[in-house]
Amino acid sequence: MKKVITAKEAAKLIKDNSTIMIGGFLSCGAPDKIIDAIVEEDIKNLTMICNDTSIPDKDKGKLIQSGMVKKVITTHIGTNPITGEKMHKGELEVEFYPMGTLVEKIHAKGSGLGGVLTPTGIGTILEEGKNIVEIKGKKYIFEEPLGADFAIVYGTKVDKFGNVKFEGTTRNFNTSMATAADVVIIQADELVDELDPNEVVIPGIFIDYIVKNEEV
Repeated sequence: MKKVITAKEAAKLIKDNSTIMIGGFLSCGAPDKIIDAIVEEDIKNLTMICNDTSIPDKDKGKLIQSGMVKKVITTHIGTNPITGEKMHKGELEVEFYPMGTLVEKIHAKGSGLGGVLTPTGIGTILEEGKNIVEIKGKKYIFEEPLGADFAIVYGTKVDKFGNVKFEGTTRNFNTSMATAADVVIIQADELVDELDPNEVVIPGIFIDYIVKNEEV
């Protein structure tokens, strides 16, 4: 059985200078209750890995507003003007990747692979400073695996063993991130005794702590 904790207890696990992955596509499948608890803590110099920085007053966007984040590794920031403002003022470092590249870097970490070869970005600014590999006359960018100290993810239904079920598109980045961090904390909309094995998307072996949605 996995340890069930509150969102506040989850937030207190995270320390200054931590790297955190946060699931969700905008607010879809975002672990908002845990993010709210993190914002209440006095944590500094976080590196945040995420698909996007949401919008200013929602989930991941609140972390940007709070000034707790020193660096974002992401695919786009267009929905959050505060991210852009901080980036242009030199208050926030932003590292961009194509969405497919970012998720494959995370997959590589979770799978124990040495990296990823991708043709995406060849001939563009994305290849600057990267190792270029040529195979059968075609060039690829070598991308290293990407992991984190913590993954903060979401699940629609989670059982006491940490097995996770999703509804619709809420799985998005959550499934990959759950495999690629030292400590994985999941926010569960519903906590049940046991899931049908056919429903399981993330096996419980990847989950360290469960936060029930109403437990703050």
